[in-house]
Amino acid sequence: MYRAVDKEGNTVDFLLRAHRDKAAARRYFGKSIDRNGEPETVTIDRSCANRAALDALNAERETPIKIRQNKYLNNVVEQDHRAIKRRTRPMLGFKNFRCARILLSGIELMHMIAKGKMEDRGIAYAHAEQFYSLAA
Repeated sequence: MYRAVDKEGNTVDFLLRAHRDKAAARRYFGKSIDRNGEPETVTIDRSCANRAALDALNAERETPIKIRQNKYLNNVVEQDHRAIKRRTRPMLGFKNFRCARILLSGIELMHMIAKGKMEDRGIAYAHAEQFYSLAA
């Protein structure tokens, strides 16, 4: 699972892929940048796939994205991911990738709604009503 979190800890974007390779990382970074704009700095873990994908993206750009690989700076992402781990650990895994994709997308959506990331033009909906309106 790939996820992007801003400085305040708000989930920016997420993507679930079957393999964690350069192609998946490049697709994720491209999708995230297209939806949310180009960041000045990206903090990643020690994954070689993430580094290779960002190096490939930087080769195509005039102003490169600064890459930081630091275990302690990545803690904001891990704290955001903790809510997903808490929900999926009792499930003891998933039967197939399709089920994992569906369940994790719903959990991520509900987590983003609870954090107030999915505001609907000032209309006050309960969290469950907002979830059902987006899921239906």
